[in-house]
Amino acid sequence: MKKLLLLAILGFGIVSCNDETESASQLPPDAKPITLTDGQAKRVGQDNEFALDLFRKVINFSKETNVFISPLSVSIALGMTWNGAAGETKSEMESALKMSGMSVEEINEYYRILQTTLPTIDPTTKLTLANSLWYRSGFQVKQDFLKVNIDYFNAYVRELDFSKAWAVDTINQWCAKKTNNLIPSVLDAIPDEAVMYLINAIYFKGIWRHQFEKKNTKQTDFTNEAGEKVKVNMMFQKDTFAYAEDQKAQYLDMPYGNKAFSMTVILPKNGNTTADLLEYLTVDQWNSILQNLSMREVEVYFPRFSSKNKFLLNDPLIDMGMKLAFTDNADFTNIANENLFISRILHNTYIEVTEEGTEAAAVTVVEVGYTSVPIIPEFRVNKPFLFVIRENSTGVILFMGKMGNMELF
Repeated sequence: MKKLLLLAILGFGIVSCNDETESASQLPPDAKPITLTDGQAKRVGQDNEFALDLFRKVINFSKETNVFISPLSVSIALGMTWNGAAGETKSEMESALKMSGMSVEEINEYYRILQTTLPTIDPTTKLTLANSLWYRSGFQVKQDFLKVNIDYFNAYVRELDFSKAWAVDTINQWCAKKTNNLIPSVLDAIPDEAVMYLINAIYFKGIWRHQFEKKNTKQTDFTNEAGEKVKVNMMFQKDTFAYAEDQKAQYLDMPYGNKAFSMTVILPKNGNTTADLLEYLTVDQWNSILQNLSMREVEVYFPRFSSKNKFLLNDPLIDMGMKLAFTDNADFTNIANENLFISRILHNTYIEVTEEGTEAAAVTVVEVGYTSVPIIPEFRVNKPFLFVIRENSTGVILFMGKMGNMELF
C-alpha cells in the first residue's frame, strides 16, 4: 500500500499601516541591500521564473476573477519536500521549480538566506516566514530529512497522533498564529492515509512609504472583466514614484517603509487585458520593466480592496512538469523507506489594501500519504490590473495578484 505525503503550503501577506500620513522628515532611512552570491542571485531569477509560471497556471486552472498567491511560500514548501525526493521524481520537481545548475547545498543555503534576511531588512515592516513538519505517530521518518529541514528551513518538527480529533486543531492553530489569524483554518480533517504535512506560512504587514489620505478617497466606477461598472472606494494621491509605460501597460512602483519592499502595479492600456500582459510577462520582460522605472510625479488613483483565495495546486504543478510526485510511482525514499506520494498541495491566501498599507497572508500545505513625458502622468486603476509585492535588493517575488472584479471595501 502506498502512503500519502501531504504538503501543506500556507502563505500569508499583510500590508497595513498607521492612521496618520507620515511627513518626509519622518520617513525611515533607505534599507541596506541584502548581499547575495552570484549563485543565489541566479536562484532568485529562477524563483521569479517559477513565480510567473505558477501564477499563469493558477489563473488558467482556477478560472477565478481575482487571484492572489505567494510563489515564495509555495517554493519554500516544495523545497522542503524536494529534499525528500529521489530519482525521476526529484528531477521533475527540479524542472518545475527551475532549479537547474545548482547543487543541493546551494539551493538549501539559498532558502536559508532568504528566511534569515528578509524578515529583518525593514524594521517598519513585519514579515514572518515560518515552516513546520508534522508526521503521524509511529511513522519512521529518516533523520537526515528532518535534519535538513531543521538546519536550512528552521522547521518546527512534531510527531502527532493524526487519529485524534485535536490533531487538526493543533495544526490549524499553528497556521493561525503564524498568520496573525488571517488564515485561521487550512485543514478540515486528516485522511487515514496521510502520514505527513509540510507547511510554510508567510505573513507580511507593511506601511506605505507614501500613504493615501482618507479624506481623498471617493466612490467611483471600476470596470470589471465582464465589462460591468461597479463601485469602489478609490484612493488618491499625487507624489513622486518610480513609473514607466510602454505600448502595453503603465507600471507604478509603490514602496513600503524603508523601500526594502514595494508593490508594482501593472495597468493594461491600448486595449490589452491582464491575460495579454501575463503572456507577455517573461522574467526578462519583468527585469526590463524594473530597469526602465524612473522617478517622477504621478497622480495615483488606486482602489481599496481585499481578496481571499483557496487553491488546490496539484493540477497547475502537474502542468508545470511535476507529474510523478502525485502518482503511485513517486519516489520519496529520502523521507522514509515507504511508498509515498503527494496527495494534495493546498494554498490559502488573503490580502487587504487600504490607505495606510497592505495586509496579506498565505499558507501552503503538502500532504503525503498511502496510495491507493513633462505632463504629470495619471495612473488611474479603474479596470482589471496585476500587482507584484517584492523585496527590491534581491528582486525576489513574495506575492502576485490579479484583480478582475471589485466590491466596496
